[in-house]
Amino acid sequence: MIDTIKNILSEVKDPEIPVLTIEDMGIVREVSIDTSNKVTVVITPTYSGCPAMDTIEDDIKKALNEAGYEVNVKTILDPPWTTDWMSEDGRKKLEDYGIAPPVKGMKDKRTLFGKAPEVRCPHCKSMNTSLVSQFGSTPCKSLYKCADCAEPFDYFKCI
Repeated sequence: MIDTIKNILSEVKDPEIPVLTIEDMGIVREVSIDTSNKVTVVITPTYSGCPAMDTIEDDIKKALNEAGYEVNVKTILDPPWTTDWMSEDGRKKLEDYGIAPPVKGMKDKRTLFGKAPEVRCPHCKSMNTSLVSQFGSTPCKSLYKCADCAEPFDYFKCI
């Protein structure tokens, strides 16, 4: 039954980046079923102020309710979510969608005090890019520009 529930959850989309699922994002931390067959899904927000989490919780409940499950969604903040939890498939989907995926194993704290991360352009694949603004189309993205193809693009910040 857990596998069936996980298959249903693998279809729940991220409301801000609809090419990604919550599975791609690594948001789902645990799925369990109690003795009365009530499902509990434990999720971790991408960051504590993420405005999409209410929608994600509602979408999880809707998907599982439609499949006949009674569900409780629990949000935990510890351990904090990290972009390292994103799936490789999710990273590829991001790049194909035009958003540079986060550099694996890296944190963006350096950009506050020094050089911004080197990011590959999702359009032409050039590394000749530069940070335009630490703040992109959503709080979890930065705005970059490619010097080779001259296209601006979002970069999914590392956390």
